[in-house]
Amino acid sequence: MKTRTMVSVAAVSACVALTTCGCGPDEAKENADAKPSRPSASTSANAPSGTPSASAGTEQPAPPVTADRPAPRTKERAIQRYEQYLHGLGREDIGTVCEVAGPGAKKAEDQGFGPCTTTYAIVFQMISPEQKNALRTATVDPQRVHVRTLDTIEMPLESVRSSATFSEEDLGSYVLEYLKDDYYITDGK
Repeated sequence: MKTRTMVSVAAVSACVALTTCGCGPDEAKENADAKPSRPSASTSANAPSGTPSASAGTEQPAPPVTADRPAPRTKERAIQRYEQYLHGLGREDIGTVCEVAGPGAKKAEDQGFGPCTTTYAIVFQMISPEQKNALRTATVDPQRVHVRTLDTIEMPLESVRSSATFSEEDLGSYVLEYLKDDYYITDGK
């Protein structure tokens, strides 16, 4: 895999992939019309996973997030959201991926790239089976996470713990921001 999964970079890569694989605009149009799947209750972006991160150590898991209660503005919640994103990439769960990466995907779309569902459908094809399997159980090392403020938290590539190796070109580093009562990926490096 030679492409980062950040939406803006992935969109450029998607164009390259469409060109090199011989896929025409008709196929891209079909993918653009695809509707995002709604994540199940167990993978809902509004509900944290039932199991805290293995790397969280003695930290308490964040309380459940409900529609009537905002997510906690904590480093632990940002890590939890990023892990949701990583696991979604591994499962090819477009609903979860586009939920967590929505604001970043919207920026890319506003710059002329396709919608999140189209872009990530192509990104999923660029991730090797070994990497997908590793992403399904990837965790984040809290010691390597950079808290600028509780509104802006960086997840460097070095913070990802998985059974596969990723480079900056493969996965990259991300910034999560607290928007609309939860953390969302807004930028990648």
